[in-house]
Amino acid sequence: MNNSIITEFMILGFSQNPELQGVLFIVFLLIYLVAFLGNLIIVITIIYNTTLHTPMYVLLLSLAIIDIICTTSIIPKMLGTMLTSGRTISYGGCTSQLFFFTWSLGAEMVLFTTMAYDLYVAICFPLHYSTVMNHHMCMALLSIVMAIAVTNSWVHTGLILKLTFCGPNTIDHFFCEIPPLLSLSCSPVKANEVMVYIADITLAVGNFSLTCISCAFIIAAILRVHTAAGKRKAFLTCSSHLIVVSLYYCPVIYTCICPASSYTFERDKVVAALYTLVTPTLNPVVYSFQNKEMQTGIKKVFSFLKH
Repeated sequence: MNNSIITEFMILGFSQNPELQGVLFIVFLLIYLVAFLGNLIIVITIIYNTTLHTPMYVLLLSLAIIDIICTTSIIPKMLGTMLTSGRTISYGGCTSQLFFFTWSLGAEMVLFTTMAYDLYVAICFPLHYSTVMNHHMCMALLSIVMAIAVTNSWVHTGLILKLTFCGPNTIDHFFCEIPPLLSLSCSPVKANEVMVYIADITLAVGNFSLTCISCAFIIAAILRVHTAAGKRKAFLTCSSHLIVVSLYYCPVIYTCICPASSYTFERDKVVAALYTLVTPTLNPVVYSFQNKEMQTGIKKVFSFLKH
């Protein structure tokens, strides 16, 4: 239930410097186009090519969809505030943005762990991969990912809806995120901060730890591979995954453990940009465009479009 007096919020954006608005608009527009089109190409390619209807590519398809939802729920509104003088967002629009953002955040964290498990089975137990990671297991894992993500999003959004916002209504950020909203609340935010800590430990720290453990087992298996080419391919796959998840998890953990009372806006805008803008842009490059099967699939899609 909305007990707030405030019916809309004012979003200040990434920077209030008028001289930087044009440059930032071009930069964020390019980032959004690269992220959106890159992930859209992955979605179309995997759906179109039946040879890519395997658990690994289904997980990549899910990651691409999540990244599209994440960036689309944030960047278009941010670009709109840069172009016009209207920087307001309605109370409902803000909570909707928060819901989809927290959903994509939770889904991506759990999905990264699922992908690490898939990689672990593929490298450590290659002969049993098709038996372990079959269609039913893949769908079961994705169902768990979605269930955790929806639960996480509903809990945080529901707790925000219980808060009272009586003024000021200025969000010094480029989207409706939990810390800046808590700093504006006129009512106690202890329950919100506790749930953020719990989510941080279980989703961020927990999934990051599981991912690192999977990579440790993978590295141990790589060292047992006799061929240099096999070692190189497996190591590059594992290291790429670990670098991307590190870029994603570290800013998320930092943001979540930072209490509302010590929230510093300018610094955390940059931190938030890493996991909301940079990582969704890197994911297609790291996980798909360097993959030979994906490259072949993309060529088939473009060949079909030409005809």
